Amino acid sequence: MARCDRCGKATRFGHSVSHSHVRTKRKFKPNIQRVTVTENGRRVRKSLCAKCIKTMSRNA
Repeated sequence: MARCDRCGKATRFGHSVSHSHVRTKRKFKPNIQRVTVTENGRRVRKSLCAKCIKTMSRNA
């Protein structure tokens, strides 16, 4: 299962609710990207969500 290496965000489950309020199961998937980041002077490949990538690039 896809999971963010920084914040731990993973797939969540819930319901799609139609106009008649019939509930069917659905998934809420985070936007996980494989990126290369510099960590302690080394380049490391990590799976990060888009929000963490945005935060890291803003702080860098």
